[in-house]
Amino acid sequence: MAEVARRLVQKVVTGGPKLALAAANYSKPRLATFWKYARVELTPPTPGEIPVAVESFKGLVASFKAGSYKQITVKDALRNTLVATEVVMWFYIGEVIGRRSLIGYNV
Repeated sequence: MAEVARRLVQKVVTGGPKLALAAANYSKPRLATFWKYARVELTPPTPGEIPVAVESFKGLVASFKAGSYKQITVKDALRNTLVATEVVMWFYIGEVIGRRSLIGYNV
């Protein structure tokens, strides 16, 4: 039994650097792509973009009042529902992280 454990440890020690190098080579282009998009997508809005967002929201409300949501396809409705669910779940995850607990606030 000790011989098996010794060989396992020896394989891990000798193969570890190869595995680490392979992981680094695999992840470098993917991390570069991630940072490329993260710099653009995760930046806060500039003061010039805020009025554009407000007008876009006003247009969304106007189209909802006009009943254009009745013309949406099932596929688009499902997609919109999934996006809304994802946004709500990220909000809840942020709340859990902020509270540092799954249980509610101490009141």
